Amino acid sequence: MPELTPEQLRARLDAGEALQLIDVRQPEEFEYCRIEGSQLIPLGELARRADEIRADQPVVLICHHGVRSMQALAYLQHRHDLTNLLNLRGGIHAWSVRVDPAVPVY
Repeated sequence: MPELTPEQLRARLDAGEALQLIDVRQPEEFEYCRIEGSQLIPLGELARRADEIRADQPVVLICHHGVRSMQALAYLQHRHDLTNLLNLRGGIHAWSVRVDPAVPVY
């Protein structure tokens, strides 16, 4: 499973790398906390909104702990042949704890 750590994501964002951040959590989770610049596409909507996933740059998939985003990654790889996907290891929880304590933990 292609993935990156919260620290690796922070470094890539700080370097100005063009990344698409897709959050697959539920709207109420996204409203509570999110990584700046991320786009919400709940896992249950991914099949009908897959055309919003870019193929021309790295795409980082985000959820609470990394499980739903792994499911999203597997779906997009197998059904849409995308090879530019990365799972955020540990999800937004790890991001909050290890990179940005201003993002609430839940």
